Parts: sequence; C-alpha cells; structure tokens
Amino acid sequence: MERHSEYGKLVRDRIPQVIREGGGEPVTYIANPQEYRTRLRDKLGEEVAEFLEADDAQAPEELADVLEVVRALAAELGIDADQMETIREVKARERGGFAARIVWTGNC
Repeated sequence: MERHSEYGKLVRDRIPQVIREGGGEPVTYIANPQEYRTRLRDKLGEEVAEFLEADDAQAPEELADVLEVVRALAAELGIDADQMETIREVKARERGGFAARIVWTGNC
C-alpha cells in the first residue's frame, strides 16, 4: 500500500475554512477513492499514536479523533454505525469484551 504522508495529510472537512479564518490560504485537493482509503488508514495510525501519547486529560479528545476516523473507514467500506455496532455486539457475545481486565500470558 503506497503511503502519501510526505505529500500532505488527510484533514477534517472544515480545516481549510479554519485556516482561511485565521488568515491563511490552504493548498488542498480532493483525494481519489483509493488514495482516500490509504490516507484514512494512515490517519488511523496517526490518531492512535496521539491517543497513546496523551495524558488522561487529553485522552478523551484523542479517542474521539480515533472514533471519527474509524467511522469514516467504516463508511468507506459501506458499513453504517448500526451495522458496526451489530458486528461489535456479535463479537462481544462470542468472545467477550475487555471489562474484566483479563491479561493472557500464554498456555501451560
């Protein structure tokens, strides 16, 4: 999968407007579908890294950024929020969630 990070990065839809309101003139273009998927995957990695580096005060905002990218990736795959929740529920029923805080260290 080709990475494009050295040629810009995917930003939220309103960022060009925010830049203009701040007196700048952003240089942008619209990614084609293949590039968009690649950039969304890159963005997910970026947002996860930011979440992992965040302190407890910053973590909720960073986690919301991760969720925003996950939702965009799901939409790109043709999966809406209800379908995603159904998939999550099925996996939770079959394999459980993470609330019990179980740490696996291997098999005997």
